[in-house]
Amino acid sequence: MSRTTTSAQAAKPPVSGRAPDTGGRRLPRTLHPVAWWIWALALATAVSRTNNPLLLFLVLAVLGYVITMRRTEAPWARGFKYYLYLALTVVAIRVTFRAIFATGITPRDHFLFSLPHIPTPDWYAGIQLGGPVSLEALLSAATDGLRLACMLCCIGAANTLANPKRALRVLPGALYELGVAVTVSISVAPQLVQSVQRVHRAKRLRAGRSKGLRALRGIIVPVLEDALERSLRLAAAMDSRGYGRAGTATRRSRRLTGALMLLGMCGLCAGAYGLLDATAPKLLGLPAMGAGALLCFAGLRLGGRRITRTTYRPDPWRFAEWAVAGCGILSAVLLFTNIGFNAAELNPSIYPLSWPTLPLVPAAAILLAGTAGFLAPPPTAPARPAVPAPRNEEPK
Repeated sequence: MSRTTTSAQAAKPPVSGRAPDTGGRRLPRTLHPVAWWIWALALATAVSRTNNPLLLFLVLAVLGYVITMRRTEAPWARGFKYYLYLALTVVAIRVTFRAIFATGITPRDHFLFSLPHIPTPDWYAGIQLGGPVSLEALLSAATDGLRLACMLCCIGAANTLANPKRALRVLPGALYELGVAVTVSISVAPQLVQSVQRVHRAKRLRAGRSKGLRALRGIIVPVLEDALERSLRLAAAMDSRGYGRAGTATRRSRRLTGALMLLGMCGLCAGAYGLLDATAPKLLGLPAMGAGALLCFAGLRLGGRRITRTTYRPDPWRFAEWAVAGCGILSAVLLFTNIGFNAAELNPSIYPLSWPTLPLVPAAAILLAGTAGFLAPPPTAPARPAVPAPRNEEPK
């Protein structure tokens, strides 16, 4: 038998009905996008509970770990660093505004510098422009900005890890058109990032060495042109698929659906107000929220009858999805229940100026959210073209 035939038989996989052996490892697959969104929103809810800079930096570390472990090669998975730039911008703006709109300092504050004072009219007397700036004021502004920056990074992590187009499948039929609009708006930032990277790469291939404003001028015009072409293609695709058409729905059914949704949203708002205000009547609490939820469900069910949708290969919801969503929700619950720690440790005081402490239970809760980095299955590797094997000629 020749060597060519032997190598071909060795390369041929065995024929059997069993799945290939992966050595005990999980098969790569795409996690359900709703699981990533639940995890990110729960972590953002936990962030809103604390003002401790140590816990906030721990949240950023957890986000970086999970994104590094479970992001894909999709275009929207490359834009998390731009969310970090936005977070730094938010912190810088917060500190700058606190320095300009000074609130005065106390004798115990650590004086840093003084800005020129700008007198304001009498009707604007509540705002002071310029004046002395203290270290405590800047640190307080930085921690407030850092909390908002962490919440933005949580939303950026959801956009990085979840496929926005696959998330559109799970929406009810009545919210399909609204979901398309939200999906398009969410995917704008990743697409702009992709356009900027593509134009910048093309300029480098053409030996473009300009920097600063000259480089920015050469990037903006191609990016805007690309965005306009993409918008026209999207509008043509949505029109060809009947987006925005009422179909067989009558005017009466559309009005009834709108009335049910409007009354349901009013009931949810009234119920939330009743739960947050202890002096509100009892009917504005859980009863109003339950009635609002029922009205919203009835409106969604009635509106979904006029839209017929089919789903090709729906995303499965398995143990990994429950684990990822559960670890995020459990992290938020632990920070809101105040069990095993003092609530004052979540919001340390600047006065007197001291180094904040790291509470163990909230830190463990945030690290619990980081377990999504290995609870989620590994992402699917991009398909690469097969390299043809060298031909072995049979010796004469």
